[in-house]
Amino acid sequence: KAFGAAEVTGVCGPAKADLVRSLGADRVLDYTREDVTAGGGGYDVVVDIAGGTPLARLRRILAPRGTLVIVGGEDCGDWVGMGRQFHAVVRSPFTRQRLTMLASRQNRAGLDELASLVGAGQVGPVVTATFSLDQVPQALEMLMAGAARGKIVITV
Repeated sequence: KAFGAAEVTGVCGPAKADLVRSLGADRVLDYTREDVTAGGGGYDVVVDIAGGTPLARLRRILAPRGTLVIVGGEDCGDWVGMGRQFHAVVRSPFTRQRLTMLASRQNRAGLDELASLVGAGQVGPVVTATFSLDQVPQALEMLMAGAARGKIVITV
């Protein structure tokens, strides 16, 4: 929404629905109760962070000239989790939809824009817990148990 989206739909499990709404989602879909890719097309942009849904299913929910942005992946084969992203980029020229991957890189303009958004209160980090350096084992337990709804911070 910080970049002008009229409507944002978030996809998560029931434990994170309230968090996703608090971050600005107008609509929240529970992937444990419904196939979020079963509906017709219409989304201008789909950002896939989880990486578990096949490209063909994600493309079904895109508008005819929509954009799919793949951030994460689970297929850790020869491409170290990047196989799905490369597949999308190679396929993109042969479809009306734009299939791309997000590879972050630091640049001054981007950091300045992010700082402005944070300063204006439009975006911010979601911190589940903060631990001191000597509490790293407890932080790792929380992480491995899947109990973190946001970031786990270690203070040094």
